Amino acid sequence: MKKKTNIFLLTGIFSVASLGMAGCSGSRESMKHEPTVPAAYRGTPQVVPVAAERSVTAKLPYKSFFTDSALQALIDTSLVNNLDLQVAVKNIDFAQQALNAAKLGTLPAVTAGIQDIRSYSSDNGVKKTPQEYIASLSASWELDIWGKIRSKSESLLASSLKTQEVAKAVRTRLVADVATGYYNLLMLDEQLAVSRKNLALADTTLKMIQLQYAAGLVNGLAIKQQEAVRESVAGSIPLLEQNIALQENALSALCGKMPGPIFRNHTLFNAKVTDNVSVGVPALMLQNRPDVRAAELVVRGAYADVDEAGATFYPSLVVTAQGGVSALKSSDWFSVPGSLFGVLQGSLLQPLFQRGQLNANYEQSKIKQEQAELAFRQSVLKAVAEVSDALVRLEKVKAQENLAEERVATLQKAVDHAGMLFQGGMATYLEVIVVQGNALVAELVLADLRRQHLVSMAELYRAVGGGWL
Repeated sequence: MKKKTNIFLLTGIFSVASLGMAGCSGSRESMKHEPTVPAAYRGTPQVVPVAAERSVTAKLPYKSFFTDSALQALIDTSLVNNLDLQVAVKNIDFAQQALNAAKLGTLPAVTAGIQDIRSYSSDNGVKKTPQEYIASLSASWELDIWGKIRSKSESLLASSLKTQEVAKAVRTRLVADVATGYYNLLMLDEQLAVSRKNLALADTTLKMIQLQYAAGLVNGLAIKQQEAVRESVAGSIPLLEQNIALQENALSALCGKMPGPIFRNHTLFNAKVTDNVSVGVPALMLQNRPDVRAAELVVRGAYADVDEAGATFYPSLVVTAQGGVSALKSSDWFSVPGSLFGVLQGSLLQPLFQRGQLNANYEQSKIKQEQAELAFRQSVLKAVAEVSDALVRLEKVKAQENLAEERVATLQKAVDHAGMLFQGGMATYLEVIVVQGNALVAELVLADLRRQHLVSMAELYRAVGGGWL
């Protein structure tokens, strides 16, 4: 059997020196500045024990938190059709492909080839040497002695996991946005109903004033003032109808559908509000908030990038093997073993001078690592602030809503009394107009506060990291 074996080992002279240059890259450091979180959120009535973790709002599926079946159907549709979420899912697929390729980084690269070699030499004339036909299979394998390939794989794994967390964050935001849009729609419906009711009331009052004018009890100014009031109420109705259509279009876009009407089976004040929520402790947020987890994975990938950049200072050992058949005629390829050949080559390559690029890459990777840590700490700070803001906002809007309900009830009674007194000649038309105007404003304000209450619940759900389970 014809066999040729060549082994070449190119050893770098300054290997020991390179070990000293990159000595800090071989060991993985822990995060330099771990983020500190408070024991409880501002606005939390009491600290929830860890034993109650299962009842934490972030761990509730959105169908358990939002019980309105029409809202659930909208959220379901958006999670299937929303284009931003589909882009996020495609980013996951893209990152997964890179990760799958990186997992094969420790395996040899194999290539096959066919060569037709013709050589010419000149010694007082051109001489043609015999033609040679070669069919070969080659394999090249870099030994991951210093963990460079492993670090690259870890970095890509962190990047892949980060895209998954980003998709969860998009999903969480989408759930909250759909709920907010739906509650805005219910508020507009309520305000439209209030305006139409007050328009009917204004019409009734106008007829009463016209009767009194005919009886000589009031002058023409009273009629003109009431007509102005009626026109003001009537003018608000087209604007509310316009806003309803625009909100329906916005919700349709979130659901990935063409603009159209949105079904709702509850009114604003029939929508169930869950106020007894458990937000847990801030430490749990590090597990629940997708954007915080994504920022943490960026730090993890940055550490792997530092290790990979540090490993480039070390020698790389590459083993190459080639085998196949070689003959002066292609028909002689199968004349084995005479046509067989094999080559095994080992290369130990030590970078000596790369115009400072290796050191620059290493220092840049450390800077990116520090930036990632700062971004992670910022994301934790932002998340704690958002939950605290949502808790305070929810508490205060509930107090405002209770007072607004009492004011509406008082003014509705005043409207009834003013109407009866006006009919009996014991109140002027101006008093009736003022009371009706105050009642209209109070009902519109109450509808908006109710919307803020519901939206605050949705925002709190998003802030603690719910919506992606």
